Amino acid sequence: MKENDRAHRCAVLVGPQGSGKTTLLSALISRSGADAPPFDTSPEAKEFAMTTEPNFARCEYHGETWNFIDCPGSVELIQHSFEAMRNADIVVVVAEPNAERGASLGPYFRFLDALNIPHVLFVNRMGESQIRVRDLLQSLQSHTQRPLVLRQVPIRDGDNVVGAVDLVSERAWKYRDGKQSELIEIPEAAQARKDEAREEMLDVMADFDEELMEQILEDKVPPSETIFNLMAQELQQDFFAPVLLGSAAHGHGVTRLFKLLRHETPGPSIAAGRCGLKATGKTVASIIRTMHVPHAGKISVARIWDGTLKDGDAINGGRLSGMFAINGDDRNKQAQAVAGDIVGLPRLDELATGDVLIDGKINSGDVNRAAPSPVYSLAIRAKNDKDDVKLSTALSKLYDEDASLYTERRADTAELVLHGQGDIHLRLAVAKLKNRYNVEIITATPRPSYRETIRKNAEHHARHKKQSGGHGQFADIKIKIKPRARGEGYKYDEVIHGGTVPKQFIPAVDAGVQEELKKGPLGFPVVDLAVTLCDGLHHPVDSNEMSFKLAGRQAMRDALPECDPVLLEPIYQTAIHTPREYTNKVHGVISGRRGQILGFDAREDWPGWDTITAMMPESALQDLIIEIRSLSQGSATFSADFDHYQELFGKDAEKIIKERKAALEH
Repeated sequence: MKENDRAHRCAVLVGPQGSGKTTLLSALISRSGADAPPFDTSPEAKEFAMTTEPNFARCEYHGETWNFIDCPGSVELIQHSFEAMRNADIVVVVAEPNAERGASLGPYFRFLDALNIPHVLFVNRMGESQIRVRDLLQSLQSHTQRPLVLRQVPIRDGDNVVGAVDLVSERAWKYRDGKQSELIEIPEAAQARKDEAREEMLDVMADFDEELMEQILEDKVPPSETIFNLMAQELQQDFFAPVLLGSAAHGHGVTRLFKLLRHETPGPSIAAGRCGLKATGKTVASIIRTMHVPHAGKISVARIWDGTLKDGDAINGGRLSGMFAINGDDRNKQAQAVAGDIVGLPRLDELATGDVLIDGKINSGDVNRAAPSPVYSLAIRAKNDKDDVKLSTALSKLYDEDASLYTERRADTAELVLHGQGDIHLRLAVAKLKNRYNVEIITATPRPSYRETIRKNAEHHARHKKQSGGHGQFADIKIKIKPRARGEGYKYDEVIHGGTVPKQFIPAVDAGVQEELKKGPLGFPVVDLAVTLCDGLHHPVDSNEMSFKLAGRQAMRDALPECDPVLLEPIYQTAIHTPREYTNKVHGVISGRRGQILGFDAREDWPGWDTITAMMPESALQDLIIEIRSLSQGSATFSADFDHYQELFGKDAEKIIKERKAALEH
């Protein structure tokens, strides 16, 4: 793709909940001279008092068009941030001046580092903090592979931050609430810190530029303009992340941030290349988000990478009608969109997030919807049974919007289970089902997939006989039952001699046995046993397949209680990922949940993180994410895969069996 004039670019704001991203977005738009629209207006955003889905905004700044995407801060909604960051020209990571919350930035930094996405760190609420900036950066640096390069040092009046010194231009500004900062002389008290920080900044830049390295070694310092140009080049190549300071609520540092974005953000062709969208000479766009809006239907949010998309263009056999720009809740019709623009495409049902459009034809789909592993689940059902079809349709729309949601129908527990990234994530989905699709949901904790097996051999004789006039029913069988090793499953064979049970009836016994194994004496499916049909009798008139199937069921029903049944619980191999400072606490959590720690090691490609591997029962995983997040500033996560079944005894087993029998009686 050709390099464009960078007149239409996209900046994405990400960061943990409470860092002030939405406030910063409003401040940026206001600084452009426009009125910021209201954000977070959905019923769910108001109910949960937070950003629950991306906010889109657009403004003009010095003749350039800026598209902004403000992403939810909850770690449970981080999929929205991943999809937005992938399509950004630059990402603004918003952080609080709190070293203890540095770990919460780890997932964002890891994603940005892995995909080489240019990004800047904006430390918000500096006026509310007494922390030394160098201490904060030292803490944050442990969570990213890119050097964090300070671009400003604060000017303090006692404990208050009242301004900042720019390390490139070597000019100082004094903050004024809600107004442009005032240019002042660098205070004498800040001079030494400015010189030290500037030298550190140049040293990092010189690591990526030999000419600058030579100049520094010769005690020659290039002019500010040269440093600005080099800074932009190295930022665009994602060599490091510049760090700016400010307070969005007071408008402090906002102009400096906007100037950095304007002068140092690459054009959309850089992001297009990173996304694998090479020059084609055609109109190229990708669907970066899907929304289902009440009274408006499906909206596909597209980013234009090359060429021009016009209202009325053919899209995959249909016709684009009503294309619009998105600014908060405002949707202003737009006749055409050029490279860099973000626009809404209404009522194109065949489009999905991740689709690439080349001259209006879908070229590929689902290229960027890889979602984190689920860590929390709820069993759900419609409050009104008549809403089952409506529920299915509504869930499919939620999946369109959020790839980190999915459901599965569990055959063994007969539950529809909704999987996601946490309690808030799933409660939010339930709220959307009610508010947007008028489907009320009843939720429950999913039942673990318990099984039972046997520990003793048994032999049993069963006879099924029924006479009610005409042909009756008759089957007589003898079976032997033996336990098998864990994981070997069910095995059936026969050693019939002399035709006592005709061959055509032998499979019917197997069918009856397997049917009875669906619910054993303890109330759970029975596994890991062998059943042998060793003898029997038949009647030339009254015997049939159904008779032998019923005899097989009766034999198992009577024999299994004599085989010393035992409860089996599912065990999962679990990998818990946590910042290193919380590793010991996670060990305690695992032990407290009957887990067996297998070991731990540094998490690959995650600076400052560990991965603890353990075997854990399924019942211990349900709310595990809540506990490990609460002790790790919301940053820890895990993945789990079924490994084996394990015998369970004692009070835990007695409680589970009692609850199961009570449930079966209702």
